[in-house]
Amino acid sequence: MEHKSENRNCQNCKKDFMIEPDDFLFYEKIKVPPPTFCPECRLQRRFAWRNEGILNRRKCDLCNKNIITNNSTFNKFPIYCTDCWYGDKWDAQEYGKEYDFSTPFFIQWKELMDITPNINLWGLGNTNSEYSNYTGYSKNIYLSNATNCEDVAYSRLVDKCKNLIDCYYVKNSEFCYENFITRKIYNSSYLNNCNDCLDSYFLFDCKNCSNCFMCSNLRNKSFYIRNVKYSKEDYLKELEKYNLSSYKSCEKFKEEFTDLIKSSIHKFANVINSIEVTGDNIINSKNVKDSFYIEGENLKYCWRMFNNAKDCYDTTGGLKNELVYESSLAADDGYMTRFFSHCKGNKNSNLFGCVSLRSKQYCILNRQYTKEQYEEMVPKIIQHMSDMPYIDSKGRIYKYGEFFPSELSPFAYNETIAQEYYPLTKEQALEQGYKWKDKEERNYTIDIYSYDIPDSINDIEDSNILNKVIECSHKGTCNQQCTEAFKIIPEELSFYRRMNLPLPRLCPNCRHYERLSQRNPMKLWHRSCMKEGCTNEFETS
Repeated sequence: MEHKSENRNCQNCKKDFMIEPDDFLFYEKIKVPPPTFCPECRLQRRFAWRNEGILNRRKCDLCNKNIITNNSTFNKFPIYCTDCWYGDKWDAQEYGKEYDFSTPFFIQWKELMDITPNINLWGLGNTNSEYSNYTGYSKNIYLSNATNCEDVAYSRLVDKCKNLIDCYYVKNSEFCYENFITRKIYNSSYLNNCNDCLDSYFLFDCKNCSNCFMCSNLRNKSFYIRNVKYSKEDYLKELEKYNLSSYKSCEKFKEEFTDLIKSSIHKFANVINSIEVTGDNIINSKNVKDSFYIEGENLKYCWRMFNNAKDCYDTTGGLKNELVYESSLAADDGYMTRFFSHCKGNKNSNLFGCVSLRSKQYCILNRQYTKEQYEEMVPKIIQHMSDMPYIDSKGRIYKYGEFFPSELSPFAYNETIAQEYYPLTKEQALEQGYKWKDKEERNYTIDIYSYDIPDSINDIEDSNILNKVIECSHKGTCNQQCTEAFKIIPEELSFYRRMNLPLPRLCPNCRHYERLSQRNPMKLWHRSCMKEGCTNEFETS
């Protein structure tokens, strides 16, 4: 059957969106109906199921030891520590339910989720990383999301890195601070959209540069200050004058750097070694459309897919996945999977509406069936989901083909990355049917006020800073998940000294949100090149 492009109306935002012929072919291939939400609303809906950085203390409901978890305090389901969750003292099939054709599917699935144990944090193969979520095969990771990393703190989306603090989307780098969307960087701070640089500060869109300060759009340069060439001796003398160990000096340079970025030439997209792609931050890819932070082939409407992901739509997070659709945190090596969130391991197959299963097949709502029973039941359930759909509190209809309703998410909207990409006020979130978590009273006893921290790292003494409760200068007045206070850990202080950088005055959450302000929206606009005489057109964020 030959398809034509069709204009549909999003049942959530009521805006029109286009479904292309290739989209219809994909939906037919994996046997799902076309979506009823537009791509942006689908992404926001998946993000509302992903809490990366808001962590809580509690006890494991099996062994009773103290643990850290990203699960909200209002959730009903038990939380197990990693050892217990992977252990053999429990079986998720014990919570299985017989399918009820008199009740909408999503109500039955939510009832199962509310009683089945969940893991405290999402990670695999880590050492000494108890305070990190969405982390894999890493060592000494603290309040970060990382893969194949070591000695990283307060960072997100970092891969194959060592000795990083306060970084965002950094790959193959070492000894970096406040770097944003960079690759192959060494011993550098405050770099934005740079590759293959070392021993530098405050660079934007620089490639293969070393010993540069406050520069932009440079290629293959060394010993430059504000895009002016210096001798090595003069460069080092000038750099010493800037006193980068001083907080006041760095704040002044951060303001200058912001102005520099605004006045610099901006590439339409960060695309490396890729063909036929639209989106941003795409490497080693082919035929990728409307996607961001990608390494893969034949992907559309995807976010953070790596390790040769292939033939996926509407998937957020995952490695080596193929034929995956409408999924949040896809399992490694996921194949032909639809509509799932936070699945662990790659040994499950032929599951429908299950929670916390491992190495199982032919299960429905965690209940075991034979292959023949499963194959007979699933088409009936799919038909039942259309005949008796779930209708949420705002009247949105969820038949087979839709991701999980946002109002069933185990997280409050402002705990998830949806708040980072699509910020809402409490009133807006509740009006749209999301949950909201009110700010908790912390009542910290402040040991050091932000204005009392010595200006220079050289004036900091261990006994005066370590294990002290430091006031965040925002004091909880911002909309950035401010914790109001923070501490400096020993490894962090050693890092600042090694890098000759001043101590921060903001808590890690506020620093994270300040980095996010540098990020382009995950949305594309059709534009023309602004260079005189160039007629090229493109999609850009």
